[in-house]
Amino acid sequence: MKIVVIGGSGLIGSKLVSKLREQGHEAVAASPKSGVNSITCEGLAEALKGASVVVDVTNSPSWEDAAVMTFFETSTGNLLAYGAAADVKHHVALSVVGTERLLASGFFRAKMAQENLIKASSIPYTIIRATQFFEFVKGIADFSTEGNKIRLPTALIQPMAADDVASAVGRIATGVPVNGAVEVGGPEKFRLDELVRQFLAARKDPREVVPDPQALYYGVKLSENTLLPGDGAPLGETRFEDWLSLSASQILPTKPLTTAVAAASNQSSGPQK
Repeated sequence: MKIVVIGGSGLIGSKLVSKLREQGHEAVAASPKSGVNSITCEGLAEALKGASVVVDVTNSPSWEDAAVMTFFETSTGNLLAYGAAADVKHHVALSVVGTERLLASGFFRAKMAQENLIKASSIPYTIIRATQFFEFVKGIADFSTEGNKIRLPTALIQPMAADDVASAVGRIATGVPVNGAVEVGGPEKFRLDELVRQFLAARKDPREVVPDPQALYYGVKLSENTLLPGDGAPLGETRFEDWLSLSASQILPTKPLTTAVAAASNQSSGPQK
């Protein structure tokens, strides 16, 4: 079938396109790089022509509250309108486990708005809520860095490899729409501070992780299980320790970000994807 991956040049999108093509599907990697823009609608009608499935793995270029809300509302609204016109049979969107519990953050309010638009559409859909990716553990550390210390909550987290996320999205996208949300997670639970500590040790990063039950996660107060998927969620196979070993050749020691640089980076990227 023809499956259009919106955000097809990103971390998850590029992996997903490769996996779908290996399975014999016509997977279209749609992104501004390929002339398809879900904000301006450039190239959107042509890309969706004849598509059975649209998979949305886009992310906002800004994490500022108003900007991220505008991005997800505009992009999702356009995808649903053009998808309906093209008679798309399945709209799939990648979201985040715990979104409804993280609404103190503008990013997650925008993700919830995205989910609500999809639910209100006439197109059959599946929302995939994934846990945090291994690939973004560094981002968690950088966001919470002050000087040489990283103050993190001790809540539980069940992260997964981006490759496993792409596999899960591909499996769900080629299946029957559930007209609801499904959750996926990693095979192991960690304390958030311990996860980051292991990552830093593998990178020979000298920053000190300070466990603090009152510390915030992307500006949000966490309870013990806020970031965990529900019971029975399908789990990825890649263990964090194995992922660290496999990626060790690509991991170089890095100097801790200064507070100013960390603050600047916080305005340009969201917590996932």
